[in-house]
Amino acid sequence: MAPHYKIAVIQLYPKPLDASHNFSRATEFIRGAASQGAHLAVLPEYHLTNWVPEDPQFFPLCKQWNDYLHRYQALAKELKICIVPGTIVEAHHDEENGEDQLHNVAYFIGDKGDILINASAPPENEKSMYAGLSRVAMPFVGALGNETKDTNKEGMSVVDVDMELVEEAEKNYKVRADIEGEGWHYTYRHQGGGKVE
Repeated sequence: MAPHYKIAVIQLYPKPLDASHNFSRATEFIRGAASQGAHLAVLPEYHLTNWVPEDPQFFPLCKQWNDYLHRYQALAKELKICIVPGTIVEAHHDEENGEDQLHNVAYFIGDKGDILINASAPPENEKSMYAGLSRVAMPFVGALGNETKDTNKEGMSVVDVDMELVEEAEKNYKVRADIEGEGWHYTYRHQGGGKVE
């Protein structure tokens, strides 16, 4: 029999350029998720900084990405919960071409505080508020997360995920076979190739 996992889907409105406040808010939700027995807490994209690349404070703030990543790792280890801290915008300087760049990176932090996976993805609409309609999409069942799936209010849904459904879907749809295929790679970049203008 496949295991069941409790996943906390967290949505919040990030205060632009206030990573300290946003991290504190996210920490409150993660602690709440852990107290409800969640195995995994998932935060929204851009939850630390919001997305305001035109603001002169944005790039310097994004240079602090590693500090917050380490704090999430420590929190995961303390609470023994896996964390996907949404996406964290990282500021980097390309030594080769001399350009400043922003990277939108999603990490999967294990319950021992180690980074298991990272990937990147930009927003569909840079003008959106980045909160709302958060859910876990399950094969054969649909959207889970009654507290967040039909609203744009801050909150959290903790849902049970039956991995047997995922295994059954894999037998039928072969999704992992595509991902494991040679040459498969997820890339998705901001307009302008991530350059800061």
